[in-house]
Amino acid sequence: MVKFENKPYGQTSAFDALATQARKRPFLYFGLPFLTIMVAGSFGLSQLTQTKFDHRDRKHRKVEKEEALGMDKNRRTLSLQEEYFRLQSKTDDEWEQVRITRPSEYKK
Repeated sequence: MVKFENKPYGQTSAFDALATQARKRPFLYFGLPFLTIMVAGSFGLSQLTQTKFDHRDRKHRKVEKEEALGMDKNRRTLSLQEEYFRLQSKTDDEWEQVRITRPSEYKK
């Protein structure tokens, strides 16, 4: 009796051909896609970091405009000790108690 093979003659699936090529050249099927993803990811992340730095530089430009307008002229240096003594020297007579209307007291 003739023994028949499991596969018909001459028919192979695309997966079988791919599997044999992957066994022959594993770098092409595993290493090259990995390296491609790493390089593409690096370029993508560089775009994100550049956006971050641009945003930060824009914020610094606003501060530079304030300096150009002269907002920092004649400013006194701030010392915590001096501020503490200045607040401590204020008397309690410089304020006035003012009653604020509560929501329940509004005129209806």
